[in-house]
Amino acid sequence: MSDFQVTILGSNSAVFNHGRHPTAQLITIQDCHFLMDCGEGTQERMHACKVRWFKINHIFISHLHGDHYYGLIGLITTYNLLKRTEPLTIFGPKDLKKIIDLQLKVCNAVLNYKLKFIATNDSDKRLILELPECTVFSFPLQHKIPTTGFLFVEKSEPRSLDLEKLKKYSIAKEDYRLLKQGLDVKDDKGKTIKNNLVTTKGKTPRSYAFCSDTMYLPSLVKDIKNTTILYHEATFLDKDVQRAKDTYHSTAKQAAVIAQKANVKQLLLGHFSSRYIDLSVLENEAKPIFPNVALAIEGTVFDV
Repeated sequence: MSDFQVTILGSNSAVFNHGRHPTAQLITIQDCHFLMDCGEGTQERMHACKVRWFKINHIFISHLHGDHYYGLIGLITTYNLLKRTEPLTIFGPKDLKKIIDLQLKVCNAVLNYKLKFIATNDSDKRLILELPECTVFSFPLQHKIPTTGFLFVEKSEPRSLDLEKLKKYSIAKEDYRLLKQGLDVKDDKGKTIKNNLVTTKGKTPRSYAFCSDTMYLPSLVKDIKNTTILYHEATFLDKDVQRAKDTYHSTAKQAAVIAQKANVKQLLLGHFSSRYIDLSVLENEAKPIFPNVALAIEGTVFDV
């Protein structure tokens, strides 16, 4: 089992249809559990997918169209009914706080736990969360209303000591920590030992980028360059490209072009229009441009 996974809870667009649900994903990095968007029905989807939903301490909302956050107040109050005491942090557009405050006020809800809100900014890429296990960035998307994508990046591993090569040098064991940090050290005679002579590079950090909702946006490439897995909305087929442009959405072909230009390892397509019952047509459109593509089918768990 991977220690960096994405579970697809919902991947349809605005309307419930064909057994598909609005956007929601659970991202786990080691013991950190993040909820990405919270469309209507997200609680039911978390139960159906048997995820550890009570371990979620951070929720990220991309924008304020209902299919991305209508399930949020229900989740907040369910946590309260179940006597949650752990703090919960929500990242989202600034007006989301007004909505949550009003909803809690009119139902006279007093939370058992601390609810913290951090407003996102859709003007540029920003570091918004840093934990021992990972960092999270927000970056601008282009939709009808202010919208941000999110990039989850695991922390770099320290360099590994090459024990066989270390035997050739008289290096104090207390300096091994410096070697793991990538620093050069001196041996017992004061000679500098270059780090790369006795260490090997740690595992390359993995990353996951969430991009929905957005129209085709070439400037997005710089914010997600070399990401391990990219989730990009593919609401329409390219034959409906004008409809995509008019509604500030993307086609499967456009998502594939972004993935190719950004040099990502894998592309996940989601936010499917209800007009498509057979989703394979979206995958087939993207594959000639970017072969390593998969559909974000609900219930599927992707290892990053």
